[in-house]
Amino acid sequence: MSLLIQLIDLYSLIVLVAVVVSWMQLPPSNPIASFVSAMTEPLLDPIRRALPPMGGLDFSPMVLLIGLRMIRGLFW
Repeated sequence: MSLLIQLIDLYSLIVLVAVVVSWMQLPPSNPIASFVSAMTEPLLDPIRRALPPMGGLDFSPMVLLIGLRMIRGLFW
């Protein structure tokens, strides 16, 4: 169980890095940006499609982080 919790925490950190990278507007060819995008987009894209438009704000990382916290809570 401890490994699963650590993986959830690591993935949460990657999601936070994705948010910061999006603020910095790094080019997609940047190795950090491409790695973070490859790791997060498979989960963020379906959430973005399910959320209603909210004035140009992207709340999908927040929804994903809340979901990860809920899953983490099941194993704690």
